[in-house]
Amino acid sequence: MKMSIYGYLFLALGILCGALSIGSTLPEFWDTLVTGGTVLFAVLFTITLLLGRRIKFDPVLR
Repeated sequence: MKMSIYGYLFLALGILCGALSIGSTLPEFWDTLVTGGTVLFAVLFTITLLLGRRIKFDPVLR
């Protein structure tokens, strides 16, 4: 799968935040912040994939 640099960046940040929220015990403030970061980066990753997607249309139906 070919992605842009932003796609890879948001994917890596989302995975990092997800791993922090699952794998460690953080105070309530940081836990909320990490969970919000996970959601934010997941949404940005999805938007990046949708904007970068190229739809090929073949007008000649074979």
